[in-house]
This record gives sequence, C-alpha cells and structure tokens, in this order.
Amino acid sequence: MRLMRYGIIALLVTGVAAAQAGTIETVAGAGGKTNNGDAGKALDVNIGQTFGVEFGPDGALYVCEVENHRVWRVDVKTGMAKVVAGSGRKGYDGDGGPATKASMNEPYEVRFDSAGNMYVVERVNAVVRRVDGKTGVITTIAGTGKPGFSGDGGPATSAQFNQPHSIALDEAKGHLYVADIINHRIRRVDLKSGTIETVAGTGAKKQPEDGKVARGLPMAGPRALYVTEADRTLWIALREGNSVWKMELDTGVLHHVAGTGKSGWNADKTVTMAEAMFAGPKGIVVDRQGRVFVADTENQATRMIVPKAGKVVTIAGGGPKSRGLGGDGGEATAAKMDRPHGICFGPDGRVYMGDTNNHRVRAIQVD
Repeated sequence: MRLMRYGIIALLVTGVAAAQAGTIETVAGAGGKTNNGDAGKALDVNIGQTFGVEFGPDGALYVCEVENHRVWRVDVKTGMAKVVAGSGRKGYDGDGGPATKASMNEPYEVRFDSAGNMYVVERVNAVVRRVDGKTGVITTIAGTGKPGFSGDGGPATSAQFNQPHSIALDEAKGHLYVADIINHRIRRVDLKSGTIETVAGTGAKKQPEDGKVARGLPMAGPRALYVTEADRTLWIALREGNSVWKMELDTGVLHHVAGTGKSGWNADKTVTMAEAMFAGPKGIVVDRQGRVFVADTENQATRMIVPKAGKVVTIAGGGPKSRGLGGDGGEATAAKMDRPHGICFGPDGRVYMGDTNNHRVRAIQVD
C-alpha cells in the first residue's frame, strides 16, 4: 500500500521501504549575499541568507532575506522576483507607510491569512509586523522593538520578546503564535483584542513533559512553529531540545513526536521516531497526510517524520559532514546544503527550503 502522495518514499503498512529520492534544484537566489537590486530574474538576484519560505494565497513563493532585511516575492512559474517588504536598510521604521520603504532587522519567517495579509517576524527588532494585503501598508502588531520579556495579559504592542524566530496562525480562533526563543516560551496574540499571553514555557531551558498541559511547563528553545487547523494542532521544533513536539490547541496538552533530545545524527538509516536524533532543527511543516517535514539545520538535512509508520527518514542532505553546496539536478539525498532553515510545500507538490548560507531557495521534486 503506497501512503506517500508525492512519491518521496514508498511506505508499506508493515514498515518503511527503501527510499526513492527525488531531485533537487535551485529556484531562487544567485548565491551571493550582497544587495544587487530589488527585482529581476529569481536566479539572478542575490537573496542573502534565505530563512523562512512560504507560499501566499496568490500562489507565489515568499522568501525572508536576513542579510539585507527584506522579504521577496518569487513567481515560480515565470521565474521573476521582486522585493515586497523592506528597504534593504537595517533598522526599525516605516510603520504606517509602504512596506517596501520600511526598515527591517532580520525578518525570519512569513505567514499569510486567508485575506492575503502578510505577517513577518523580525528577530533582532523583536517584533511581529503585518503588511496589509490590499494596501501594502506595514504596521507592528506585537513587540516594542526592544528585546526583553514583559507584557503578558496586556497589549501585544507593549510586550517584549527576545529573539522571536517563528510564527504560526490559527485563523479559526484569530490567534497568532510566536516562538520567543531566548525567553524559552511560546506566546499567543489574540488578533481581535490585541492582547498577548504565554501558553507554553516558563523561561527555563528544559525539555517539556509529555502528556502534560504546556502552560507552566518548561520549553527548551522553541524555534519553529506550524499550525494544522484541521486537527487543531500546533507543531513545535525545539532547537535546544533537538526534538519535535505537538500541542493540542484547544487543551494545551503536549505530546512528544520525535527526537531523543540529544544533538546528533543517526539518519544514515531509517530510524524510529523515538531513536531519531536531530541537531538544532529550525523549520517545520506538515502535509495533509500528517507527515512532518523538518529543516534539520546543523545536520544539513531535511527530515521526514511519518507518524503512521513511526519512522523518520532523510529526504535531502546527508548529515553534518556533508555541509556545502552541490547536487542540483541530482538526487536530493546526495545534495549538499549549508544550514537550511525555512521549509514549506508548494502547490506543485515540491518541498521548498531556505538553503541559508548558500543564499538560495531549493526545491525537492517529489512527483
């Protein structure tokens, strides 16, 4: 019985069969990190340090550029790209005006609501900003622009974060979740009332507890978040915790998904979810079949967790010693990457990732 929709790995009900690797290619970024313009062919423009990647409701790919503090829109069909947020100047200004004129400071991840509004988290500015889908005007919706920890129970715009990295939207409830890394917390913004609260983490750098309500429990470096609204779940990748967890959105109960909690690499073979080792995971996405894809950053790999089979397999990259650049046009498992961060699915069925230090966005063909 073939469980994989796109043909990355052939899975049997009785286990996991041999991997059938897809090919990998670069879809955006010329490989340089200096600013060489704000529009052009996607393979000719420099997108310095690619982090978060996400497809918007318009079908285009949006890419966070940390080096030059911008967000790009890439039309995958035409191969053209342009900047849609960030002036290229490092700073924090521009609220109330066009997003392309605003100064940003290390945009790390981007998300969209169904109305086409874009949400961007800026790590160094310690804020979350919103770009209106109709007007292109940018505003801050959470954070003061100064790092710290404060504000729970009050307005999100008066709250402080410390190096927020990832965001996730729960549109059904009107909530925005923020991975507040250095504060070792996950915080939730009510987009209707504008208030903020902590829903997981105490500030202590410790592993969570399986089967317990997250509120009031430690959370070791939540780095990447993703919401699946169909089953009301928040998926969490812990960088310092080197593991993957999920939280029931309506009850707050945590469940351990995969990872021993120790940094390492044992993916030269298919491993169980319990014995799998990760090294600083920084990106997570879940498909409609419930497969979880993780940017295993320090292992220079993309991993796939298959809960139905209880297994973890590698679909791109080859472990910490494989760090580098290479492999386009060939099998993804033989490719080299350099600290990949963001990850998402495209409408074409490919897995897209920000190959950060190679200053590229790469895609795995999985048809």
